Amino acid sequence: MDRPLPQPDPDTELFWDAPRRGELHILRCRSCGTYIQLPKPACRSCGSTDLAPERVSGRGVVHSYTVTHFPLPGYEPPFAVVLVELEEQPGLRLISNLGDVAPEDIRSGMPVEVVFEEVTEDVRLPLFKRR
Repeated sequence: MDRPLPQPDPDTELFWDAPRRGELHILRCRSCGTYIQLPKPACRSCGSTDLAPERVSGRGVVHSYTVTHFPLPGYEPPFAVVLVELEEQPGLRLISNLGDVAPEDIRSGMPVEVVFEEVTEDVRLPLFKRR
């Protein structure tokens, strides 16, 4: 695989560790329940710093997508990059790939769920498939 692999740091380590167990985790505020997709020191809704990773379902819908015709390491064009809105919270979105659908067949609103691609013994990447 020529694809660049994630380089976890202290802020993203929990997100990248969960796929090894077949799970998708997102930070969640323990004070108000808001999910925080990007690592942040405080909740954007209430300002609390009481944040903890929480397992999410991995189910959602394609919110938006783009089809790329330019070659990138590890990807053969054309390939799609999707923005998936998870069902846990409106606006909770992840950028990923859709593994089982040809780029020309992807549609906004398409129901999807997370799967994990084993790249190496230590790295599993979350991507989505049609539900």
